[in-house]
Order: sequence, then C-alpha cells, then structure tokens
Amino acid sequence: MPAHVPTTLLDLCHTAHASWHSILLDGLQAIAAADPHYLPALAQDNYLPTEGRLFAAFQQPLDAVRYVLVGEGPYPRAASATGVCFMDGAVGSLWSDKGLSKQVNRATSLRNFMKMLLVADGQIAIDNTSGDALSGVAAKAQADVGTIQTLADLQDNLSARGFLLLNASLVFRAHVAPVKDAKAWKPFFETVLKGLAHSRETAQQTLPTLVLWGKIAEQLHGLPVVGRFPHAAAEHPYNLSFIAHSGMQKLFGDMQLLRMR
Repeated sequence: MPAHVPTTLLDLCHTAHASWHSILLDGLQAIAAADPHYLPALAQDNYLPTEGRLFAAFQQPLDAVRYVLVGEGPYPRAASATGVCFMDGAVGSLWSDKGLSKQVNRATSLRNFMKMLLVADGQIAIDNTSGDALSGVAAKAQADVGTIQTLADLQDNLSARGFLLLNASLVFRAHVAPVKDAKAWKPFFETVLKGLAHSRETAQQTLPTLVLWGKIAEQLHGLPVVGRFPHAAAEHPYNLSFIAHSGMQKLFGDMQLLRMR
C-alpha cells in the first residue's frame, strides 16, 4: 500500500462487510493518487463520524445493494453522525404525543422525509403536514404494532430493501467546507460505483439505482460511471419542497417503509 495512505484509515476498511474490503482499499488509493496530502492530513485531524465509523455504511453486503442513496455529508454533530447517510444517531423514537418526536423535528431532513412518506402513504395531505394532522397520525402509529417506532426500525427497513446509505463526503470537519471534502472523496466514490457496476455486470444483473439528494450528490453526474446506473434525483430533504416530490413519493411509497417487517 502507498505510504501516503495512513494505516489508521486502511485498518478501518476492515470494519466493513468483507465483500467491500478490496473496493474500499482501492478507493483510498484513488484518493491518495489524486491528492497525496489529503489522507495524511485527514488522519491527523478531528472529523466526524467518530468511533471508527467511517465505513459504517458498508456493512450492507455488496451483493445485497439494490439502491445507493447519496446524501451530502455526515451530520455536523458527534452524537448524530453515524457513518450512515441520513441516519441521525441522536434520534430514538420517531413519534411523540404531538406528532413527530422532538429529535426527528430537530433533524430537518429526517422530518421532511418522514412527512413525504406519510403523504405517499395517504396518511396526511400535502397541504396539511403539521399540527392536528400529525398528532392524529402519531397516536395511531404508537398504538399500532405494525408501524415502525424508532429510527433503527426505519434503517432496518431501508437495509432490508437493499439500500447502501452513503454520503458524497464520508467526513465532516467544522473548519473545512463540505464541498471541499466531497471533492476529495470523489475518486473514492467513483471506485465504489465501478466496483458495484463490475459485480453486477459480471453476474449479468441489473445495476442498483442511484438516489441522489442535493447539489453535492448531483455533482457525481460528472463521473462517467454514473451514466451506467439508473438514477433518481431530488432536492435535499432539508428543503420543504422535498415533501411534495412526486418521484420520491413513488419510489419510497411503494416500499411501505413505515410498516414493520
């Protein structure tokens, strides 16, 4: 391995599912080839996620991936950044007596995603996604053993449907613009997508669908390999308009993510 790929980062590759190990190692080498100084500096810096969770998203086995959901970057809070796109580690329960839980409402993107799912499921109307409407939905959800209750339940449902929950940048640093880190991780992302494409094409299987959220994720369109994948794109869920996105309602609504498996 090149000396400019720090051992601490190489070792983290082994926290992923074994099917990903060689691809992740190649991805780090691709970053190092593009900018030999980036990874050594990162290894000496403070970044999120903590606790060795840099490659937590890759616990989803390679051959189980049916969708690649691409967000922008980790949450900018240590308790929230889990290494898995969109999954806020500070969120437990999804519901409260008044509607969505306080933790969900604090995680703006998650709140809007939940509301989009509820609209897609016909539980609330697009012109009434707060107040009494949510209170009624929450009361029914908490009383129904068939409805998911926690964020862990939602993550389990996404994983079971083949989602690789990945950020365009795998790190967040308070003193570095997210778009700068995302640019540095672009060769890594390209390597991951090439690995996915190769595994599917070798097996003569359909390639996973890319689900791209936000401007940073959309920049991946500059990678030639992206054109080989079917894809769906939307504004980032921290925008209220995401709730009404018909494409996302269709894609996720059909999966019944609010129901227990």
